[in-house]
Amino acid sequence: MDFDMKSFQKDIKTRQEYVEACLQNCVSLLDAYPPLIHEAMHYALFNGGKRLRPIMVCEAALLGGGSREDAIPAACAIEMIHSYSLVHDDLPCMDDDDFRRGKPTCHKVYGEANAVLTGDALLTAAFELLSQNAQASEVDLGRTIRVISEIARAAGSRGMIGGQVIDLESEGKNIDFATLKTLHSLKTGELFQASLRSGAILGGMDEPGLQAITDYARNFGLAFQISDDILDVQGDEALIGKPVGSDEKNHKTTYPSLLGLAKSREMLKESVASCIQSLEPFGERAAFLRELACFTMYRES
Repeated sequence: MDFDMKSFQKDIKTRQEYVEACLQNCVSLLDAYPPLIHEAMHYALFNGGKRLRPIMVCEAALLGGGSREDAIPAACAIEMIHSYSLVHDDLPCMDDDDFRRGKPTCHKVYGEANAVLTGDALLTAAFELLSQNAQASEVDLGRTIRVISEIARAAGSRGMIGGQVIDLESEGKNIDFATLKTLHSLKTGELFQASLRSGAILGGMDEPGLQAITDYARNFGLAFQISDDILDVQGDEALIGKPVGSDEKNHKTTYPSLLGLAKSREMLKESVASCIQSLEPFGERAAFLRELACFTMYRES
């Protein structure tokens, strides 16, 4: 399909602004004593992220026949979980990064111990927020419980944390393609999948639709990771907000290092095509998600 970057940027900006406003409302609930931890949580949460995951929650809720408003607690909770994972990922005992999106990382500003606690606090606050879906008049309590289970699994040892463990174990090693794909499907892909499935469940999507959106999520996670790896090789440091070549510096196997840039781009294109095919049951209602998949081939940050 044809992709109009200017039109897409306008569409995603509108959605990002909506999510930002909702996150601000959520964070106002965290304005409590002691001030240091809440300031650090705010710093970690509002660090210039694209807000792809909460946007996905909202889009899937609409596809399921629900509303953005009823899905917002889950959307904001998932962004808190994503932000906590980045805080911990940047720690000296993990990737030891000094910058995230062009800003000093949380542990550089607040110290390592407070950064650990900031991540813990964001994760805990996320599940407090998730419980608010039970108060939404249009959301069935059973759906809320199912969503909490989906997100907990995606963020835990069988999902994001499991992927991080494989990542740490793989540093300095030449891992094979199967291990690399499993690593990123857990570390990155599971939270994308939870985002789309959670929104779809809250919106009341039927099982065939849920399977289609799950297929999209799996392929999107792969496409996003491949494009991320490519940017680490040849991206603009000013745009990506961190030094180019950090993966090589940390002795990490990536799609370009394993397959080469040409093959990696080919895999990226194939993954995007699979994303688009998965959305066929939704017709034009899934136009934004189609564009989002195409965006992975053209993103600069």
